[in-house]
Amino acid sequence: MLGRPATARPVIVVGHAALDRVYRIDAFPAKPAKVSAREYREEGGGSAANAAAAIARLGGAVALWSRVGDDEVGLKVRRTLEHGGVDVGFVRAYHGATTPTAAVIVDGKGERLVVSEDDRIMPMDVDWLPVDRIPFAGAVLSDLSWLEGTLALFSEARRAGVPTVLDVDLAGGGLFERFAPLTDYAIFSAPAFEKFLPGADDDARLSAVLAFGVRHAGVTRGARGYVWRTPDGNGRQPTFPVPVVDTTGAGDAFHGAFALCVASGLDDATCARVASAAAALKCRRLGARLGLPTASELDVFLFEQTGQGLPAALLDGDGLMPASGQGLAG
Repeated sequence: MLGRPATARPVIVVGHAALDRVYRIDAFPAKPAKVSAREYREEGGGSAANAAAAIARLGGAVALWSRVGDDEVGLKVRRTLEHGGVDVGFVRAYHGATTPTAAVIVDGKGERLVVSEDDRIMPMDVDWLPVDRIPFAGAVLSDLSWLEGTLALFSEARRAGVPTVLDVDLAGGGLFERFAPLTDYAIFSAPAFEKFLPGADDDARLSAVLAFGVRHAGVTRGARGYVWRTPDGNGRQPTFPVPVVDTTGAGDAFHGAFALCVASGLDDATCARVASAAAALKCRRLGARLGLPTASELDVFLFEQTGQGLPAALLDGDGLMPASGQGLAG
């Protein structure tokens, strides 16, 4: 039976946590209309929280450092993550704040429309974050939704020599240059990548990102796979074919699995292969969480697709925790 990755130190994920209300319909109407849902799910959402859930589902040790409101939705978000194996000791519930929610509408082709509501008055303070625990982590991942938190964690990670992984989506694309000096792995969504250097091709964009000093520049291209560049050369990972039900959270699954691989000390090509497979398997089910694969499922899938399963670093073990014996959340 597969357990916690043997060599991976805990991953700390900082950023967005929310509640998703997911509706599946046959097709998007040509004009505003009343549409019946074929299926409905309510589950945890938010890019950072989804990535943390993906890591936990794969058996990795992971802590989410985030903010929610002290409302019923926030309690549900934290309980869902905790039930899924994510350490939520530093998901702070702020009095008077409203936990973010999103309505996710998915059509019969797996395409989606997302309507989100984020609390604009969520406190930004970071003095309560235990950054002294960063040196015990194997990697730090941010979705750029909480800039102050990202800056605090990435700064300490850089001092401690802990790898940092940046999820650069459309909303955070304009912030990349600010965080580039603290970033090791910069992974862009396709829309954010195109906005980063308008009119250029992937080759020019990857070179431009790498010029900021990151060790790995990449872009997720959906059905076209993952493309990356390092100072040592280029790489490309094709998409794994699966029946697509819903693409919601596929990128989050990619980033979570990629960060877990980084924490395990795996090479870039292996990180991309494992992350791409995790993202593909997520697309089989409705919502961002239901389709997240276990290590056993991912191992079998990779073997069937490539003749090579998960690397040994992601198989059985107890994981490495801080020398004090405490988890990253206390």
